Amino acid sequence: MIITPLTVDRIPDLEKLLALGEPYIRLRGSSDYWLYATLFANTCPLAIIDGQVVGSVIAFRSQVDPSEIYLQDVMTHPSHRRQGVTRALVEEVHRQGALWGCRRLFLTSEPDNHVAHRAWLALGVQQRSRRHKRAGRVRDLRLQGAGETPRSV
Repeated sequence: MIITPLTVDRIPDLEKLLALGEPYIRLRGSSDYWLYATLFANTCPLAIIDGQVVGSVIAFRSQVDPSEIYLQDVMTHPSHRRQGVTRALVEEVHRQGALWGCRRLFLTSEPDNHVAHRAWLALGVQQRSRRHKRAGRVRDLRLQGAGETPRSV
């Protein structure tokens, strides 16, 4: 498996992958993905196996608090789940965040997204009690030393 930043030429493959995540992942316009590849590639890694995009994270460093990174969309192709793809992608965002001195990764997930919940449990993430009406459950990940698995705070 190769973990590499999102590039413009991979946008069509990314869109096909993310479409598999509906209704929990809402496909955006190609111009949005162009912006992600151009401006946020360091926090938008792809997992490539045999030349195919099998996983992705779309994440952004906060402009309000640069010590935080928000993981917006995390997707692994259904045929590649439970093979370490999600872990490798989140660890790549974690590594980049550590280089920047970030202290927090966070994400939200819908209460009925059981696939996502199983993935977070496998990573050792525990749910915080906060809930946002529109965003679903909030999960916080503390940035530890490079190479360590992020865990909730």
